[in-house]
Amino acid sequence: MADKKVTKLSRAAYESELLRLQTELVKLQEWVRAEGARLVVVFEGRDAAGKGGTIKRVTEHLNPRVARIAALPRPTERQRTQWYFQRYVEHLPAAGEIVLFDRSWYNRAGVERVMDFCTKEEYQRFLRQCPIFERMLVEDGILLRKYWFSVSDTEQEARFRKRLEDPLRRWKLSPMDLESINRWEAYSRAKDAMLVHTDIAEVPWYIVESDDKRRARLNMIAHLLGTVPYQEVEPPVIELPERPPSTGYQRPPRDLQTYVPDHTAGL
Repeated sequence: MADKKVTKLSRAAYESELLRLQTELVKLQEWVRAEGARLVVVFEGRDAAGKGGTIKRVTEHLNPRVARIAALPRPTERQRTQWYFQRYVEHLPAAGEIVLFDRSWYNRAGVERVMDFCTKEEYQRFLRQCPIFERMLVEDGILLRKYWFSVSDTEQEARFRKRLEDPLRRWKLSPMDLESINRWEAYSRAKDAMLVHTDIAEVPWYIVESDDKRRARLNMIAHLLGTVPYQEVEPPVIELPERPPSTGYQRPPRDLQTYVPDHTAGL
């Protein structure tokens, strides 16, 4: 896909297919809940590769009590002394839950490795332990899916510039993002090494070409749905009860309560 030009996906086609896929995601959610399944989806990739936008579309119509996002901050001093995977284990799903990792334990194979936030020994230990850790999750019955969002250097820079000019998205642009421009090749080498060691048969990596955000979102969601053997669960029959007759309740006078001013009156 990266080597050939594709026609631009129209907004109408994108929104129509997105709605269809999101409807299927709701069915997947209900299957996970009914079956007591545990689903983990890992989102990785370079800064501005489109992970966050895709996660938003995945969860847009899902029940936050069933599907939640794990976006962990930098580890505390105490967590730095723990087994590396320990703080991620705390966020794994229980029966009937879906967890989407907006970056994950693969921080060690990427930013920590490139920015020297970990030692070489810690990095090598991660590469040895990660496949074992993930096999343990799968052996215990967890459905684990891993997606790497691949963005070109030119597209990444264009997105950084848009963030710089957009007051609603400027908060997304961090000093670490800017440093990723200078260390593009270092991140590329780290990604290649990560794939060599952690692209295992039980939990393979799936690469999402993400220069086109719309296509990336649809492709990723469609693939996820295709890898989980979910079935539509018939919802329970619900009937709205008839409202009972009044028992004489009187609402207090409105002037006894403080209301939000009508901001829209001046529009």
